[in-house]
Formats: sequence, structure tokens, C-alpha cells
Amino acid sequence: MVQLACLAMVDGEMSLNWLKHKACNIALLTSLFFAAATPMSFAAELLMLEREGCEWCQRWHAEIGPIYPKTEEARIAPLTLVDIDDPWPERLAGIRREVFTPTFVLVEDGVEVGRIRGYTGDEFFWFLIGEMIDKLPQTDNPSG
Repeated sequence: MVQLACLAMVDGEMSLNWLKHKACNIALLTSLFFAAATPMSFAAELLMLEREGCEWCQRWHAEIGPIYPKTEEARIAPLTLVDIDDPWPERLAGIRREVFTPTFVLVEDGVEVGRIRGYTGDEFFWFLIGEMIDKLPQTDNPSG
């Protein structure tokens, strides 16, 4: 669509100079780059229900937090942090609230797929996340 608009401008304007043509090409390339680099939407997401002062949440952030965004699991189910002491987000109205932190809730299209209460270490976390992701329909998941 952007390309057609640029071509129409180039063909429609006999006095169009070289700089305008190059600016149009740059705009086209920039829009294509951001369209390819930015995911449109995620059907699945991993909610981390946490609260300020939760030492197990802090441990998760130290041990898993820096790694998670780089994993296949994050590609399938990006992480969303939710403070349980804040007002519950309207888009999560169908997800049961929790008082225990951390709790990890795998959600697909607004429906809960699975839930992990607590964090006891990285190996157990990755195993349980893998099991939950395996429940997602038609994913290219890392554990199955």
C-alpha cells in the first residue's frame, strides 16, 4: 500500500525531484522493517502475578527474568507482569485472581490454559512451562 502511494507520487509528479523520490523509498523501507520486526498480536501470553516485596518473585526475576525473553517459550507466550495489588486489568476479567505470588498463568485468547503457583527454581519452572505450552493447540513449542 505504501509502495503504491509512493509510485503514484513519482509517476504523477513530473517535477518530483530526486530527494522526494529517495524520501519515499526510505519511508517504504522503514515501514516494511517495522512491519516485519513487530509482531501483530499474540494469541498466548504468560502472566506473572506478583506483588512488591515478594522474595520469590525477586528470585524469579534474577534467575529467569533476563533469560525468558530470549527463549522459544517467550516467542510462543510473551510475558506480561501483573501486580495483584493493582486494579485487575479489564482484559483479564475472565482470569481468576490469585493471592499467592508468584503465580504464572498461561492464557490463550483470554482463556486460562494452565497455572503454576510459586517458584522453586529454574529447572522446575522450565519443566512446568513446557507442560503448559504443550497444551496450546498448534504451536511450534520447544518441548514437543
